[in-house]
Amino acid sequence: MAISNDKLYDLVSKLPEEAKKSAYDYLKYLTVSHTRPNWDQISKLEPDDTPLSKEEERQLKNNSEFLSWEDAMNELNLPSDTES
Repeated sequence: MAISNDKLYDLVSKLPEEAKKSAYDYLKYLTVSHTRPNWDQISKLEPDDTPLSKEEERQLKNNSEFLSWEDAMNELNLPSDTES
């Protein structure tokens, strides 16, 4: 089903102000989702210079793919069985 640009413009013009940012973000996502690089293209990209967050650094230092129950509960800020 083809939708005309006029119909899209009409819908956007009727959006409440607080919804426009979400609509913009979603439309932007839709326009770039078809042009996202695949894994082969990603592997050829130059690394960026954005520093890692403390959480990313912690994850890189962790040699295990296993996440303990306590760590998972802690990450989700949920009470664990080991807390008194």
